[in-house]
Amino acid sequence: MPPPLPPDPIEPCAPAPAMDAALPAAVVATILSRLDVRSLLLAAAACRGLRACASHALAFLPSFHLLEVALTHELLRPLLPPNPSLRSLRLDCARLEDAAIACLARPGLHELLLLNCDNISGCLLCELGTTCRDLRVLSLNSLGARRGLVVNFSDLQELLNGCSQLESLRLALDFSTFDDPNFGHVWASASESLSSLEIGYIPMTMLLELLAAVTEAQQCMDYVKAPVFFPSLQKLCLAVDFITDHLIGSISVALPSLTHLDIQDAPIVEPNSSSDLTNAGLQQINPHGKLKHISLMRSQEFLVTSFRRVNDLGILLMADRCSNLESVCLGGFSRVTDTGFRAIIHSCSGLHKLRVSHGSHLTDLVFHDIIATSLCLTHVSLRWCKLLTNVGIERLSCNKDLNVLDLRDCRSLGDEAVRALSCLPKLQTLTLDGTDISDQSLKYLGLGTCPLTSLSLRGCRKLTNDCITLLFAGPVRQSLQVLDLSRIPSITDDGIMLLARSRTPLIELRMRENPKIGDASVMALASMQLDGGTYGSSLQLLDLFDCGGITPLATRWFKKPYFPRLRWLGITGSLNRVMVDALSRSRPFLHMACRGEELGTVLWDTSSDWYRHNDEDLDELEQWLLEGEPVSDDDTIMEE
Repeated sequence: MPPPLPPDPIEPCAPAPAMDAALPAAVVATILSRLDVRSLLLAAAACRGLRACASHALAFLPSFHLLEVALTHELLRPLLPPNPSLRSLRLDCARLEDAAIACLARPGLHELLLLNCDNISGCLLCELGTTCRDLRVLSLNSLGARRGLVVNFSDLQELLNGCSQLESLRLALDFSTFDDPNFGHVWASASESLSSLEIGYIPMTMLLELLAAVTEAQQCMDYVKAPVFFPSLQKLCLAVDFITDHLIGSISVALPSLTHLDIQDAPIVEPNSSSDLTNAGLQQINPHGKLKHISLMRSQEFLVTSFRRVNDLGILLMADRCSNLESVCLGGFSRVTDTGFRAIIHSCSGLHKLRVSHGSHLTDLVFHDIIATSLCLTHVSLRWCKLLTNVGIERLSCNKDLNVLDLRDCRSLGDEAVRALSCLPKLQTLTLDGTDISDQSLKYLGLGTCPLTSLSLRGCRKLTNDCITLLFAGPVRQSLQVLDLSRIPSITDDGIMLLARSRTPLIELRMRENPKIGDASVMALASMQLDGGTYGSSLQLLDLFDCGGITPLATRWFKKPYFPRLRWLGITGSLNRVMVDALSRSRPFLHMACRGEELGTVLWDTSSDWYRHNDEDLDELEQWLLEGEPVSDDDTIMEE
C-alpha cells in the first residue's frame, strides 16, 4: 500500500491556529512587556491577537518614549490609558495643544521630556506642580513659543512649590516672561534635591537678582533661620545678555558646589569695559576646585564680536585653578594664542573633551608636544581655527581614543590631515565642512580603519562625483549612517546614483544648495533597496533644500510606498505649493521644512531609539495610528 501523499504546501488542509491557541496570553503579554513603545505599536499592527495584547500592555508600561513622530491629541489619548506604573514619558508635542495637558501630567511620573511645546501654554507648568508631586526630571522645549500663548510667573511658582522632588530641571524658553519682583525669592521653594538647572535665556538683571538672594540667604544662615537655595546644585547651564566679571564672581560665591558651568551670551551691541569678561573675571572661576566642566561661549548670531578683554594671562590664571577639568569649551576668545590653549592642555591631565571656536590665533603649536602628555582626548572641536594646518592634526591624531572630531571651517586643512585621521580606530563622527580636502581624502577614509557613522563634507568645493565611489569602496560603507554633501557644486545626479548603487544603509542624507542635483537623484534614492526591503527604506532624513534641478515631479516620489521611514524632508516650498501641501496631507507624520531651516531632532544622542530601529517598516505604524488595525481579509478568516 503506497504511503499517503504529503499535504500540498500551496493548499493547506486547515487554517493556521489563532494567536491565543498558538501561545498562552500570559506568554505573549510577557514578551510584549519587554518591547519599547515603537516596537509595541508595530507588533499591534500585525494581527488582531497582538493588537489586543498590545493594548493591554500599554496600561502597564513603565516608560512611554515616542520621539519619532508628533501625534495629535486624538491619536495620543488611546495610547496613554490610565497607567499607575508609568514613570517616564518622552514625546514630540509639535501637534499638541492645551487640551492634551491632562494627558501629559500623570501623577506617578518621575521623568517628563517634551519637545516642541510651541502650542502649549504655561498652564502645563501649573498642572505639573499640582499633579506630578514625585517628578524627578523635567525637560521642556519651546513652551508657549507660539504668539498669543501666555507663560506666567505664577505657573513657575506653582511648579517649584509642587514638584518638591525635582533633581533635574530644563526649561528651554525665554525667562523674561517670568519677570516679577519675587523672581529671585521664589527659587527658595525649589527642590533641595535639584542638582541640574538648565535655562534657555534669562536677562542679566533677573539672574543677578536670583544670585543675590542666594548669597543673602547663605550669609544669614549662621544667626537667622533663612530659606535654603540650591543646596545640591552641581550643574548650571544658561544664556545671558553679556558674560561679565560680576556675573562670574556672583556665580562662584552663590553656587560653590558647581561641577558643571555652561554660559553663553549673544551681544547685540559691542560690550563696554563694565559689561564684559576680562582676565580678572576668569580668575574668579572655580574658587573651591570642584569644576569638572566649563563652557564660556560668545555667539556671533547678532554681532561679530569676541572676548576682546581676555588674553593669555586670563587663561593661564584659570587653568591654574582648574586642573581637575575634564571638559573645556571656549568660544570667541580672539586674543588668546597658543600659549593660553597649551596651558589648558598641559594643566588639565584628565581632559577628555576640548572645544575651541573662533580661535583666530590657534596654530599647530598647540599640539606640538601633545604626545608627551597623558591626555586621552575623546571629543575635539576646533571650529573656525583658520591657522591650523595638516601638521597640527597629524600630531592630534596620536590620541587613538578620539571618537568625535569637528574641524569645520579650518580652511588650511587638506588631504594629509585626513590621511592621519583615517587610521583612528574609534573615530565615529567627523566634520570637515569648508576644509580644503579633495577626492583623495575620501579614498583615505574609504580604505581606512575608522568606524565612521557620521561624516559631514558641507562646502568642500574641491570634491567631485568620484569621491562617492572612493568613499564607499572600503569598509566604511558598512558603518556610515549620516552623510552631508551640501554646497558641493561638482556633485551631480550621477554621483547620487553611485551612492544608491552602493546600497549603503544611510539614515540621514543632506544635499542642500547643490545646483546640479535634480529629480534623477530623488528617483535613484527612492528606488534603492536594501536586502530585499522596501524602496528607499533606510532614509529617515533627506535635505534637498534649494537644489537647482528639483522640479515638481520629484514630490511624487515621496508618496508611499517610497521612503517609508522618512521623517524629515527639506525642500523648497515655492517649488509647487499645491503639491507640497498635498504631500504634507498624505504623510502627516513627515516633518517638512520649506524655508531652509536645518533638519533633525534636538536630541543629539545617536544611541537613542531613533537610531536603533533600522530594520522596521514604519508604514505599518503610520497605518495603525491613522486608520486602526491593518488586518487583511485572509488574516481574519485564519483567526476565525
